[in-house]
Amino acid sequence: MEAAAEIFGISWAKLLAQVIIFLAVYFILSKYAFGPILAILEKRRERIAEGEANLAKIKSDLSSAEEKAEEIISQANSRADGMISEARESAAAFEEKERQKAVAEAGKIIAKANEATELERERLLAELKRDFGRLVVDTTGKVTGKVLNDGDRQRINEETAGQIAL
Repeated sequence: MEAAAEIFGISWAKLLAQVIIFLAVYFILSKYAFGPILAILEKRRERIAEGEANLAKIKSDLSSAEEKAEEIISQANSRADGMISEARESAAAFEEKERQKAVAEAGKIIAKANEATELERERLLAELKRDFGRLVVDTTGKVTGKVLNDGDRQRINEETAGQIAL
């Protein structure tokens, strides 16, 4: 064996030192590296198992919740149908009442509009008479070639307004 060791260049002291170093590294790694990593992996396995159990529970809770929701929806639909029929009846009565109010209000609006139209007509007529009188005074002044005083202007305006029949 020693001959084989010499042929391959093996030194027993170096080989023993390397084996001791390897074992020391192995024990250090298994205590400080492999142990915590394996503990983390085990915790992950436990969390995954808990998650799967929670998922199964959630699925069962979901199916029961869906059944309850369907039941509640059917009850709500039946109540809603009753409310809709009541609302239709109430709306028909309200519509008739509001229609009568609207007709009365429209009559009032038409009367006010007619009154406002008459007032506007009278105002425009007075304005037209005044403007027409001013035009007559200006025209008279230009035709006669004399400057009219205030008294002449007033008299011509009154005569013109009296003769206009609109």
